[in-house]
Order: sequence, then C-alpha cells, then structure tokens
Amino acid sequence: MNRTEWNGIESLVIESCTYPGRQVAQLRIHRLISVQRKNSTGRILGDEMDQKKTVIVTGFEPFGEHTVNASWVAVQELKKLGLGHNINLHVAEVPVEYQAVQTLLPSLWKQHLPQLVVHVGVSGMATTVTLEECGHNHGYLRVDNCSFCPESHCCMEGGADCIHSVIDMDAVCRRVNSSGLGVTVSVSKDAGRYLCDYTYYTSLYLGKGRSAFVHVPPLGKPYSAEELARALRAVVLEMLELMEHNDGRKHCLHDQ
Repeated sequence: MNRTEWNGIESLVIESCTYPGRQVAQLRIHRLISVQRKNSTGRILGDEMDQKKTVIVTGFEPFGEHTVNASWVAVQELKKLGLGHNINLHVAEVPVEYQAVQTLLPSLWKQHLPQLVVHVGVSGMATTVTLEECGHNHGYLRVDNCSFCPESHCCMEGGADCIHSVIDMDAVCRRVNSSGLGVTVSVSKDAGRYLCDYTYYTSLYLGKGRSAFVHVPPLGKPYSAEELARALRAVVLEMLELMEHNDGRKHCLHDQ
C-alpha cells in the first residue's frame, strides 16, 4: 500500500488488494477520516479543498497578422500570477479552427467542471481590455486557420441568436476601473463574428452562461503582457465575486 499526503491530508492507497469492494471502501474511508487535520481556525482541511473554485482561462494560437497572439501570451503570464490559493486555475491554448473549438470546449467543461470559463482573444482594433457581454450564433463567414468555414455559418443550428453571460460586465468594468490598476477596461456587445465570438457562444451554451470573453489589444499597444495579465487577474476575481453574490438569482438570457 502507498501512503501519500497532499495539502495536509493523508490518503492511504491500497494496491492489488483482493478484499471485497465494500471492505476496501470502508478501510479507505476510515483511514481518511482518522487522519483529517484542522487548521488554526478549527476547520477541517478536507472541507477547504472541497470549497476550492475551478477556473479555466484560454487564449488563442497565432492567426493572420497576429504571429504572436497577445491573448495566449497574457494568459500564460496570468498562470504565473495565479488567482489565489483557493482557486484552481487551468489554462489552455485554443486553435483558431471552428471544428477544433467544437471538440475542445466540451472536453474542458466536462474534465474540469469549472465554476467559470474565461476566454481571451486579441483584437487589432482594441486599445482597452474589453469585456464582451454576449456571444452570437450566426454570421460566421471568415475561414479559419485550416481554410474552413461552417456551411451553416452558425455555431449551432436552431440555437438562440444570442446568449448573454450571467456576469454583469458593466459592474466588473466599473470595479476594475476604480481599482487604480492602470489598465482601462470597457464593455462591448459584439465579439466580432469570428473564432472569438464562435468560441464564446459555444462556451456560454455549454456552461449555461457561466462564461466570459475578454478582448485584449496587441502587445505594446499600449499594454505589456504583464499589465494584461494583472488586468485579467483583476477581471476574473471580480467576476467570481459577482457570481458568488448573485448565485441562483441571475440567469443567462437567450435572445431568439
């Protein structure tokens, strides 16, 4: 048998054991309970781990004139900063391909069961960090990095025209702008009808509105990767706070 310890909780792992399944389960549960430890406030550490939130943040691979995609560079910098010890942060690079998005996103949602997924994309026209309010189903006419475009020109045939995030983007914008961060945040209702918008709509559908999209400017126009990462961190933390405050009271809007 192997004994492991993770974040102060010891787990006894029994290998190649021939006991009946019920007895093994009882042995494991008994052992786990017997080694539960409390922190200085008296709370059981195992409960704290259960309360950890999971957040996924994605950026995109290079495409077109963006040979270095500021979104993925900024997300990698965010990974270095982290979101605090109570939040599990996972990052992923999304291909600029319609079909890949339809495969990758369901996998991310299913594998990690996140409370929030935030997608980050670059916009050559952006001069601020821009929060997108909604994703759109129709109007996808541009080919992707594989020279492919959906024949239906939509994300989901028969789906709603638009899906809004459950997050109040105006509130997030106000809070971050008033924090003295030094990076300007704005709000938009049009994510561009390309892979950014396509990804956002798909994620909003999969997560029942528990998703967000953030457009960033190209690197150095005017912000560095580190500045963008700090802005993303502030934005994500504000989103989580708003979601917790509004839990069970606000729902995504599907415009037909």
